[in-house]
Amino acid sequence: QQSQHSAIYAKFCKSAMKFATTVVSLSFLYRASAFVPNTRGISTTSPALTISNFTPIRSRSSTDISSTELGLFRRGAKKAEAIDTITSKEVRALFELWNSALATGDSRIVANRYVKNPVLLPTVSDQPRTDYASVKDYFDSFLLKKPQGKILDGNIHIGDGWASDSGIYEFTMGATGDKVKARYTYNYIKEGGVWKIQHHHSSVMPEEVALGKAITEDEVRGLFSLWNNALATLDPKQVASRYAKKGVLLPTVSDVPRTDFTSIEDYFVNFLKLKPQGEILESHVTIGKNWCQDAGIYEFTMGATRKKVKGRYSFIYVYEDGEWKISHHHSSVMPEGTIPKAITAEEVRNLFQLWNGALATLDPDAVARRYAKSAVLLPTVSDVPRTDYGLIKDYFVGFLTKKPQGEILESNVTIGHNWCQDAGIYEFTMGATGDKVKGRYSFVYVFEDGEWKIAHHHSSVMPEAYLGPAPKPVVKDSLIKEPVNGEERVFA
Repeated sequence: QQSQHSAIYAKFCKSAMKFATTVVSLSFLYRASAFVPNTRGISTTSPALTISNFTPIRSRSSTDISSTELGLFRRGAKKAEAIDTITSKEVRALFELWNSALATGDSRIVANRYVKNPVLLPTVSDQPRTDYASVKDYFDSFLLKKPQGKILDGNIHIGDGWASDSGIYEFTMGATGDKVKARYTYNYIKEGGVWKIQHHHSSVMPEEVALGKAITEDEVRGLFSLWNNALATLDPKQVASRYAKKGVLLPTVSDVPRTDFTSIEDYFVNFLKLKPQGEILESHVTIGKNWCQDAGIYEFTMGATRKKVKGRYSFIYVYEDGEWKISHHHSSVMPEGTIPKAITAEEVRNLFQLWNGALATLDPDAVARRYAKSAVLLPTVSDVPRTDYGLIKDYFVGFLTKKPQGEILESNVTIGHNWCQDAGIYEFTMGATGDKVKGRYSFVYVFEDGEWKIAHHHSSVMPEAYLGPAPKPVVKDSLIKEPVNGEERVFA
């Protein structure tokens, strides 16, 4: 009987040990479930939660059993790897990638920062850009300003496979030096393993739209320097780009109003040949809502001729596409300059010395520059009228080989409204031969581009040397009194 009791007790102990092992195992199973990712909203029939997925428990101590062996995270781990994670620092770095793309100046590189089917709502275009081509098209123009951005205030949010960055940024336009603030929103997603811009919305600061773009009087005057610097490039396209889309130019030396890019560029094609550089002598500034005006007097130094020319100016600027542009430009000559230019008879005679001094240089260009733009030269020893710069220069190429120097022997001066005339007899000494040659001359001078120039020059040989003496004119002082039959008779 004692043996029977011992067998029953041994069997009970064996069953108790199995029960204890089961309880311990279930206890660990319950505690391990606390580390399972939250599956709220996921069907309870998900394979990740079925007992059949668990690895069978071996008879080891609880400290030797790992959650990996339990299979609690096997499916969940694969799901976690599929979710694209990113840090706030990495989100902000995505802006720098885009900004670096701007710095290349290549619109293709910038457009590649966007996903295949993006939505770009740009700052200065009403047209949504929803594909590579339209995004690139926008940056074709924007990159001409050489923009570089800086985030002033940003707010980052990170979601399940997406991130956003929104706030205020500021661009410095390398082409103009302008600084422009705007509001921004970037939404990023991962495409082809790379974080890219899925949505980009950029807008002007709304208070500037309502109140007008702020600008000081000194900054208004500084806008002239942008235009003047464009002149210094000698590139008419760069100058024309300083004007607004609907800019109007009423130029100093053209009767034709210029009302579009092409006609404005056309005017500067010729004007830039003078290599002009301007300086404001007197300025009067007015500031309005998104417009400003600068009017006064400026002076240009023409690098090609060293001449200085004053004019009156009016610039009206408007804020367009993120920068100040010239909406209206009116330039005119100083009106008092249309009053006859004062000159004395002695000063008229001295104009000959400017021409004679040019002869002394033996440079045909220097001599030809003494003639007006539409001058006519009827030279002493050529039958061909010389009616432009090239023909006048050509005549003096030959004449200067004689090394001539002239002297006025007899002068008769007439002064008119912005013109004057000197006519008489001059004599040349030919340095190359020592010969002396007299001739008759007529110089008609006009006041052109700030100085007196020869508009007409007629030179001819002394005719009596070829035609013989001509009858002398009756001169009052040369009357001769002779007695005839006791009376005085007067003869010329």
